[in-house]
Amino acid sequence: MDNSLHQDYIRLINEINSYNYYYHVLDQSIVSDAEFDSLIRKLRAIESQNPGWITKDSPTQRVGAVPVSKFGKVIHPLPILSLANAFNEKDLIDWRERIFKLDPRVKSTGYVIEPKIDGLTVVLHYQNGQFVLGATRGNGEIGEDITSNIRTIRSIPMTIPIEKTSNRTVPSNVVVRGEVYISIPDFETLNDELLKNGEKIYLNPRNTAAGSLRQLDPKITSKRPLKLLAYSIVMSNSTEFTSQWEILKFLRDVGFPVSDLSVYCKTFEDVLVEVKKLAAKRDDINFEIDGLVIKIDDLDLANDLGFVGKDPRGAIALKFPAREEITTMVDIGVNVGRTGVLTPFAILEPVEIGGVIVKQATLHNFDYILEKDIRIGDRVLVKRAGDVIPYIIGPILETRKGSEKVFSPPLICPVCGQETEKLADEVAWYCVNSGCPAQLVRNIEYFVSRSAMDIVGMGIKIVEILVRENVVKDVADLYSLTVSDLLPLEGFAQKKAENLINAIQISKQRPLSRLITALGIRGVGEVMASELTKYFHDLDELSQASEEILMSIEGIGPNIARQLVDWFQKDTNKHLLWKLKENGVWPIEVSSSKKSENQPLAGLTFVVTGTLENFSRDSVKEYIEANGGKVTGSVSKSTNFVLVGENPGSKVDKAIELNIKIIRENDLTTMVNKP
Repeated sequence: MDNSLHQDYIRLINEINSYNYYYHVLDQSIVSDAEFDSLIRKLRAIESQNPGWITKDSPTQRVGAVPVSKFGKVIHPLPILSLANAFNEKDLIDWRERIFKLDPRVKSTGYVIEPKIDGLTVVLHYQNGQFVLGATRGNGEIGEDITSNIRTIRSIPMTIPIEKTSNRTVPSNVVVRGEVYISIPDFETLNDELLKNGEKIYLNPRNTAAGSLRQLDPKITSKRPLKLLAYSIVMSNSTEFTSQWEILKFLRDVGFPVSDLSVYCKTFEDVLVEVKKLAAKRDDINFEIDGLVIKIDDLDLANDLGFVGKDPRGAIALKFPAREEITTMVDIGVNVGRTGVLTPFAILEPVEIGGVIVKQATLHNFDYILEKDIRIGDRVLVKRAGDVIPYIIGPILETRKGSEKVFSPPLICPVCGQETEKLADEVAWYCVNSGCPAQLVRNIEYFVSRSAMDIVGMGIKIVEILVRENVVKDVADLYSLTVSDLLPLEGFAQKKAENLINAIQISKQRPLSRLITALGIRGVGEVMASELTKYFHDLDELSQASEEILMSIEGIGPNIARQLVDWFQKDTNKHLLWKLKENGVWPIEVSSSKKSENQPLAGLTFVVTGTLENFSRDSVKEYIEANGGKVTGSVSKSTNFVLVGENPGSKVDKAIELNIKIIRENDLTTMVNKP
């Protein structure tokens, strides 16, 4: 015997059993799913090479952990088993191949796919149609008696009809298996209420559901928004079911809630198609699922396939990539936004969540850190769903060692070193230094963005270089840049510099609403900027408006009115506007009734095709319309010009066929700017 390996094996068993105890008994996750699955795979590998070492207390031979002592014990009529895991399509195909080799009937069987609900398994006993006992799964053989708490869950029927249902006599005695859970909207509402009452909030719906079911006082359980989805019959005193799909229909008929996400598949090929569809819906489901369960529909075949250890061969759980993981928060950083807002973020030990390596996560604001009592050095629960930025749910308090550090909002800006301040009526802390380099970068990045001045080709990297090299000190400086200013900078050659300068000059033609948006006045976005241009024809008029006049405009309240007036009264902003005007960036909004028919493109119709150098598709349309022209999507006899960029489409052929003039970008700008 390899004593060293055997000692590792025993330590591994103890470690996994400890995690199981925390998760199944205390309702606490202190290790990530990925870490836990890795330990289980390591344990299985050792046991496969040394089967004589396997003991009854090995996690591979048990389900969950022993019941807590505060509840009575319930012996299940049959083992309440868990399933083997698959992690991808290949694992599903391998599973199907294995069972096909054992029984050729697998080739023609159907399948049922069900959501793998992230909740707590319960076992419900009915005698003579009456609910008499509810238990947790426990270790699969012995569970906990939580009957009084189960009775408080309104979605669980207390009686089921014994008369015929769907041409079938309902068994008078039946044991049903299901999952108790809390929906995501209900969970968020519950936490909001707890927060208002100054109580501790919960980390996730699964642990909340499990903890609620284990309350000694059923009155507490009754206040939790618990729900049930049923999916299996453990045993009954009559009525033999032959298919899983039949069981789901039966459960629904007698009053149990059954998931509408369950799907019957005639073939295994259908299974592979449907699991992709269901996985794509994950973010749209109103309760947490961590995977799908694929079951052979033919119950006789499933039973005949038998077991591998504790795992039935006739079903498998396809686990989705984790959306929540546990890792260590090694530090807290602070970003400075374009309005000076300081935003904290977590610096993490890298962890894989949903196939992406996450190194940082948002902490929302400093009050969030305080409310959650998040400390540097904590083990934290991190969540990432879809394309949402990862965020910290909260700390795992049970893992604290005492060396963790409490974090306080910075009293000085981490970028410019100036003092910060917090307004009495706001959550945010601010750097009030308008010359802060971080604010300048964010201000310019926003100013040149597509929804603002749309300066094509100017991304964040170029903005950072311009600020770092002290080439621009505010957004107005962009309009005094020359090719010779750009050529010495990193990454610029003659053509790239010329293109950027052209794009900057073209942006002068943007309408007034774009410039108002680009100024980044707090509370004034695209919609509000567009509304303001209905009342003010240039920035001179807007800058002279009082709070009273502004508040008379629909959608503008006292806060936004005050922000607008304050912005235009600041000397630095007055100087900025003067520089913009001097550089020719001063659009005037002319009402449609006063628009001159002498605009350079008046009465002309354009079609655009291909990729342009200095315009996006939206901005060229805006440019043409601002100068009196019209843009349509297809070439016809009424088209005057077809504007062509790189890789044009079939519209060029149509233009040639109809003898319509083809022009390039420089032709368009010449038409607009000709004397």
